[in-house]
Amino acid sequence: MRKVLTSLLFGVAATSLSSQQKPNVVFIVTDDLGYADLSSFGQEKFQTPNIDQLALNGTRFTRSYSGTTVSAPSRASLLTGLHTGHTPIRGNMEVQP
Repeated sequence: MRKVLTSLLFGVAATSLSSQQKPNVVFIVTDDLGYADLSSFGQEKFQTPNIDQLALNGTRFTRSYSGTTVSAPSRASLLTGLHTGHTPIRGNMEVQP
């Protein structure tokens, strides 16, 4: 009987924890794209309807900064969480241990 009650208690607790709504995060990584290049920010030459829909229903960030001047070290920093000086990628071509 004790095992049944314990199982029931854990089942109810797990159900109540899973019912809490967690935020969805969409992280879009592009090369050489500024926020002013999207139609949701006023760009009229290019249409970006899917990103516009995400911007309409979510949060728009207008202050983003790159850790370095080239792409590969910036991506390595984003993917690893390390400062760009601590990743082995220094340029767009070579990896230095």
